[in-house]
Amino acid sequence: MVIVAFIIVGIVAGYLAGKVMRGGGFGLIGNLGLGVIGAYVGGNLLEWVGMNPGSYGMVGTTVTAAIGAIVVLWVVGLVKGN
Repeated sequence: MVIVAFIIVGIVAGYLAGKVMRGGGFGLIGNLGLGVIGAYVGGNLLEWVGMNPGSYGMVGTTVTAAIGAIVVLWVVGLVKGN
């Protein structure tokens, strides 16, 4: 059951990041990957500033993953030159 929640959070986070960054995202699989990478990046970023992202439940995890996915999209945009 945990893996299903992880996949759902990844998809939602990737979708949200695609919308915030004015794009449609990278499709279902791309958004899943982006959300998973974003969850890792977001978790590390929030821990770095002194927050514990795991203590806020499913909503906090989704927000953390979305923040990380937005950062990843921003970096990809810088590298691609968009």
